[in-house]
Amino acid sequence: MKQKLKSIFLVNHEQADKGPAQENQQDPHPQEGATLTLQHIIDQFDHAADFVHKSYLNERLQVLYFSHLVNEDRLERDLLPPVLTAEAPLALLSEQSQFKPVTDTKKCVEGILSGMAAIFCEGNAFLIDVIFPVSRTVAESETESIIIGPHEAFTEQAYTNLSLIRKRVQSSHLKVIKLSVGEVTKSDIYVLYIKDITNEDYVNEVIKRIKDIELDAIHDTNMLIQCIDDAPYSIFAQFLTTERPDTIASKLVSGRIVGIMDGSPTAFSAPVNFFEFFSSSDDYYQRWSIGTATLFLRFTALIITVTLTALYVSVTSFHYEMIPQNLLLTLTESRSRVPFPPIFEALLMETTIELLREAGARLPTKIGQTIGIVGGIVIGQAAVQAGLTSNILIIAVASSAIASFVIPNYVMSASFRLLRFGLIILAGFWGNLGLAFGLAYIVVHLSGLTSIGTSYLSPIAPFEPYDWKDVFMRLPFSALPKRPTQVKARNKVKLKMKR
Repeated sequence: MKQKLKSIFLVNHEQADKGPAQENQQDPHPQEGATLTLQHIIDQFDHAADFVHKSYLNERLQVLYFSHLVNEDRLERDLLPPVLTAEAPLALLSEQSQFKPVTDTKKCVEGILSGMAAIFCEGNAFLIDVIFPVSRTVAESETESIIIGPHEAFTEQAYTNLSLIRKRVQSSHLKVIKLSVGEVTKSDIYVLYIKDITNEDYVNEVIKRIKDIELDAIHDTNMLIQCIDDAPYSIFAQFLTTERPDTIASKLVSGRIVGIMDGSPTAFSAPVNFFEFFSSSDDYYQRWSIGTATLFLRFTALIITVTLTALYVSVTSFHYEMIPQNLLLTLTESRSRVPFPPIFEALLMETTIELLREAGARLPTKIGQTIGIVGGIVIGQAAVQAGLTSNILIIAVASSAIASFVIPNYVMSASFRLLRFGLIILAGFWGNLGLAFGLAYIVVHLSGLTSIGTSYLSPIAPFEPYDWKDVFMRLPFSALPKRPTQVKARNKVKLKMKR
């Protein structure tokens, strides 16, 4: 061991004696297994203003770290003084378990970048965990607000998110696998599942897909899931994303796989089916009858937001016979001043609504609410008075927009808002036939989608009527003793009530 330490120390001095030309020939990206030298580590962080390099004991001891990633007070007040006052600093570093020896350049660089401090002493290198990242406190989710139930939301700090999950799933069977993604960013990904419940074939498939990613940078969970989708060109998400720890805990208990990413406040779960995007935590915190009624309301909102405006275009363009006579007179009078055909009228108003929605989302909260309300009222009233649109279309477009807000998942809501434009165009050219063709295409497309190899339309296809009790309705917990069929859980029973 001493001979090895001495050789590393000699290599360190030889590296320091090399000329500038030889230093410039070093590989800027250290390879795993490369010999660790102090000068090599310093060269890796050349021209980094936030990189700290301190020398102690007549340069016998060197400390390297990033000032904004570590707790400098703890390092200089608690950890370094015993080492600096010891008669044999190297012996003390080797004896203390908190100082982890490292001999590989790549691992040392990765440790420093992750927030650890590197200590070089007499040719030996050690890493010590003094990570102190800046992060926001746990707050309420702004995109998934609920009335009843916990209001905690994930943060951008992975360890904080893991603690929120561990607090809710206090089981030794909860397993956490750490992966890294991004050739440049080296983002940490944590895959979670409950052993003896989750189907490990799905776990292995998720891990394999994450390991196969070859990108320079992935900054958010929503970027990650686009790289591991079964059908990346589909408009529908095949992974459920959420900011709520209680939702993730329920997904784990139901036998699903969960993934969280350091730097992202969003977690994903899989496998998922189409109907999960219409479920909310509120459904389980309220009485089962209220939860069931709310689910029916959301599916009704789905039909309204997808078809109402397109149906208006279809009826007013080709199928006046479908309109009751009393309403037909009102509609004719309303459209008498409109110079555009219904398809252009509808596309104009739908685009205006989307512009108002986007403006309200990007502006500060107080101003955004004012723009959304005042802008919608003023523009709608002015458009009718100017003869650019009819009153009935304004009602149809507004109803479609309101219905889209009822869908609790923003990603799914955005998908159907985009599909609405396609259905309007089809209805404008081919009437009800075009609308029926568009809806049929959506159903066929959904039928062909999978999530980690499982059916996206489960429990309709394949037909699993037992699971309908927790999909199209929310029956009492005593009526839901088993986990969903889709997850193929090793332990299918999740509830054992004595009464």
